[in-house]
Amino acid sequence: MSVTSTPIPVIVRKSLGWSIALSVLMILAGILAIVIPPAAGIAITVLFGWLLIFSGVAHWVFGWQTRTTGGLIFELLLGIVYAAAGAYLLWNPITGMVTLTLALAIYLFAESILEFILAVRLRPMAGSGWLFVDSIITLILAIIIYRTWPANAGWVLGIIVGFSMLFSGLSRLMLSLAARRLVSEIP
Repeated sequence: MSVTSTPIPVIVRKSLGWSIALSVLMILAGILAIVIPPAAGIAITVLFGWLLIFSGVAHWVFGWQTRTTGGLIFELLLGIVYAAAGAYLLWNPITGMVTLTLALAIYLFAESILEFILAVRLRPMAGSGWLFVDSIITLILAIIIYRTWPANAGWVLGIIVGFSMLFSGLSRLMLSLAARRLVSEIP
């Protein structure tokens, strides 16, 4: 039985091929989510529901690993809450999408406040003005989502996640292509 080693540039080239393919899939999924935002919003809601259910199960498993009665009860109750919320999202994806849209508006509002506080604290530093701009844009987005809620629930999640996937795919594609150019220069 012989053991042969694969040169590192060959391994890197193979992984870069997969990285490029996954980047293109992310770009296509992002475009699809932007084009059909209600379907993407429901898909996000279902995904989030399953994540909550898996988190609930993880809390139950962790609860059985704790050796204290208080910890066990707390983890079991927390697991029930997570699983119930996940099941609710799966059984009522439209209502769940509306709820997640409101949660997104609240999250963005809190984020804008925290970014503003950070900008004030970092004010003497160069570039801290961008944090002010970011906090103002995030606040405007939160207000727009909240003011048009619940009518906007059909498109907000899909559009936001679609743009996120599109730009994440584009940035990963550019990084993968740059890495491929670097690897091609290695003898």
